[in-house]
Amino acid sequence: MEGVDHLADERKKAEFNVEAMKIVWAGSQHNLEVSNRISKLVADDPAFRKDDRTMLPRKELFKNTLRKAAYAWKRINELRLSEEEASKLRFYVDETAYTDLHWGMFIPAIKGQGTDEQQRKWLPLAYKMQIIGCYAQTELGHGSNVQGLETTATFDPHTDEFVIHSPTLTSSKWWPGGLGKVSTHAVTYARLIIDGKDHGVHGFIVQLRSLEDHRPLPGITVGDIGMKFGNGAYNTMDNGVLRFDHVRIPRNQMLMKVSQVTREGKYKQSDVPRQLVYGTMVYVRQRIVADASCYLSRAVCIATRYSAVRRQFGSQNGGPETQVIDYKTQQSRLFPLLASAYAFRFVGEWLEWLYTDVMQRLQANDFSTLPEAHACTAGLKSLTTSVTADGIEECRKLCGGHGYLCTSGLPELFAVYVPACTYEGDNIVLLLQVARFLMKTVSQIGTGKQPVGTIAYMGRIEHLMQCRCNVQRGFAELSADLVEAAVAHCQLIVVSKFIEKLQQDIPGEGVKQQLEALCGIYYLSLLHKHQGDFLATSYLTPKQSALANDQLRALYSKVRPNAIALVDAFNYSDHFLSSILGRYDGNVYPKLYEAAWKDPLNESVVPDGYHEYVRPLLKQQLHTARL
Repeated sequence: MEGVDHLADERKKAEFNVEAMKIVWAGSQHNLEVSNRISKLVADDPAFRKDDRTMLPRKELFKNTLRKAAYAWKRINELRLSEEEASKLRFYVDETAYTDLHWGMFIPAIKGQGTDEQQRKWLPLAYKMQIIGCYAQTELGHGSNVQGLETTATFDPHTDEFVIHSPTLTSSKWWPGGLGKVSTHAVTYARLIIDGKDHGVHGFIVQLRSLEDHRPLPGITVGDIGMKFGNGAYNTMDNGVLRFDHVRIPRNQMLMKVSQVTREGKYKQSDVPRQLVYGTMVYVRQRIVADASCYLSRAVCIATRYSAVRRQFGSQNGGPETQVIDYKTQQSRLFPLLASAYAFRFVGEWLEWLYTDVMQRLQANDFSTLPEAHACTAGLKSLTTSVTADGIEECRKLCGGHGYLCTSGLPELFAVYVPACTYEGDNIVLLLQVARFLMKTVSQIGTGKQPVGTIAYMGRIEHLMQCRCNVQRGFAELSADLVEAAVAHCQLIVVSKFIEKLQQDIPGEGVKQQLEALCGIYYLSLLHKHQGDFLATSYLTPKQSALANDQLRALYSKVRPNAIALVDAFNYSDHFLSSILGRYDGNVYPKLYEAAWKDPLNESVVPDGYHEYVRPLLKQQLHTARL
């Protein structure tokens, strides 16, 4: 029934102030107000409709994305939105597009690696979108191993130019978003060659297409790499392939904040610390962690609401069947994901603080926290994206058969999110980097250098001193075990930041108590999952392990009446969720039935192809081929 809230009884069970929890989730009252205003602006505008996205052919889908991006930019200018508001609008439009790379990679790369003069030249054009940029680093043959990139930038002292060239097939740039069909410029990463000497990988601003007719410039071969996983999803993005055939650019288009090439062809370091380039990486990865909480919370919101709507078995004397959410097997799979969404939100807030702290220290030539910051962002990017990708899929399974429908919103959500496990650092490669950091820390125990920050706990583990070893020896052989150690380290960070959040003043009736329950579910579910390790190392006795499991089940019962209110606190509109199963009002079945008839296959009663292929079969009139 329209206008009826089928989840009203669930919402009445809430034992906390939902509006106060919305502020906690948003980060501040200001953030909540901006989110509410921009979310409504997008949801109320039919130009941002997306319910048909999974049914569109690729070319129509992509053109529709271009239309939305242009319209969004028009609205941003008409309404004079601030940078914060414009970013929120792109978030709520909820469609991956070339603008993500323009604002999220191209501009930060110029700000982080360009000189003041270069920033004055390029940033105004980029901010006004008079040029559109992408980030061309990954190649067909190399992704994680950036030092293995093959594209070359050879300095020509006679013309004061760099010659950008793709010497092999595997040196083709491959995957950069926005590159395939839209970007006019790219921050391109290539090996700097001067007088035959290789100075390693550096960034260069290269124009790819004419600003008049959008055709590729001479020496540029560029296009889209083809369809990707899923319906809709990341196919709205023009991931591209790019090859250079001796393309010349002025010397001043090398990004020279850190390293410079003079007119005479001399390579030199600037006065700016080389470590500053890590700032961009820390920024991007902390944004990925923040995004993880958004995507996981969307999936959890859908699965939680549908679990409360769906009833199966357990009918007594003809009464209603049992809500699926009341089964302990459902709670043990769903509630740890709900807790993880909140946990990732809070560790994302901490990473935002860490980024600001690192940048301030770098500006003051203080590099002491950089190794830890690098390890934290690398490890947390890996942990949160892996858990989120797996969590979205688990939420799909928690919704049973209906979760497999595109109208559930979950298949597309999974397809659009799962590449996060690979881009900006393969997750296993990142964990190996964390493992090296941890091994180095262990090797320094007992030398007088006291571990601080997220590794301070290592200074309290005396037996590690007996395990001191050569960092290099046996690393490859033990890499699988070390990856597990890196995951555990990152899980500890998430738990500690959740606990630190709870030590703050959190207003709102019952809010802190619910967060305490979620925190308990988060760390106890990890303990339960890995209890074999805890028991094998004698950190837990069997009795303690049993008590922990009892406490976990008790927390599931504590959270159960608050589950719907806890996902309501995410404050997602039906437009943003784009899921019939996750509708705010719980009116699932009539809407599923209604949506089925909107599928293009139902435009005709008799399908195309019936007369050619089905009727002859039914009438036994198929001609047998002669061999």
